[in-house]
Amino acid sequence: MKTNIGTIDRGVRAVAGLVLIALAATGTVGWWGWLGIVPLATAALGWCPPYAMLGISTCKRPT
Repeated sequence: MKTNIGTIDRGVRAVAGLVLIALAATGTVGWWGWLGIVPLATAALGWCPPYAMLGISTCKRPT
């Protein structure tokens, strides 16, 4: 697995995942809030399967 998620993208995913999980844990949103695990996991791994399938990368290009 080659990293295909850049720094800003990882930060946004991590924050969004944590917010969704927190909302689900407090009962503010339904069960779907636990889907926040997915963006949190992709942020932790630095790899996104749909990005890989579509050939997308938000990482900086090597010079």
